[in-house]
Amino acid sequence: MSQQITPYKDSGLGKKEQVAQMFDTISGNYDGLNRVISFGIDVKWRKKVLKLVAAKNPERILDIATGTGDLAILMGQTNAKEIIGADISEGMMEVGRKKVTEKTLDSRVKLVFGDSENLPFADNHFDAITVAFGVRNFETLEKGLAEILRVLKPNGIFVILETSVPEKFPFKQGYTFYSKYMLPMIGRLFSKDRSAYAYLSESASVFPHGEALNNILRKIGFIEVKNMPQTFGVATIYSASKQ
Repeated sequence: MSQQITPYKDSGLGKKEQVAQMFDTISGNYDGLNRVISFGIDVKWRKKVLKLVAAKNPERILDIATGTGDLAILMGQTNAKEIIGADISEGMMEVGRKKVTEKTLDSRVKLVFGDSENLPFADNHFDAITVAFGVRNFETLEKGLAEILRVLKPNGIFVILETSVPEKFPFKQGYTFYSKYMLPMIGRLFSKDRSAYAYLSESASVFPHGEALNNILRKIGFIEVKNMPQTFGVATIYSASKQ
């Protein structure tokens, strides 16, 4: 089970509410800061997720914790007839909806309020489900993953893109320094919410990755689970299916 890390340690709110508040606050700066923090490599990682999903030729795609809709919009390059991005931050989705309109994808891509632990969709509804940099924000990881399994069709594909901690020298040491010191500093310089980027760094450092997350996925009931480290292990793509 992942360690419970929250954005605002002195808040009386639960993690879910704190995460929604945090992303509402930083929504206006999020896309630009995301490119700066990842040096733009996150775009390359998302394209790899797209390739995995497109290979399955899905008709219905769900992108959970869609944020400003980057991955949902990218899924517009598939032949899917229905692409839904779900999130608990209306501020982030408001930014995303403008991007969807600019890309003239309104007829195929919809961004809706959706809690990962209580998805408003029928069993076995989606051919493909994705989560990019969102599973570590689930209040209860196992509950969120179980919901994803419920709404995924048999033989469907589930793909996670998430930060991870490199295992080898000197990448592990470089990652630790960057995430512990540089990331919060960049956040303080460009964001009015000082706690947000400290939380993003801290939550990434303790979240289960690699075989640890593989085992959690298997425990929930996913099959064909595998992980693919990206860029020296600073991020990992996981793929799984349903019997």
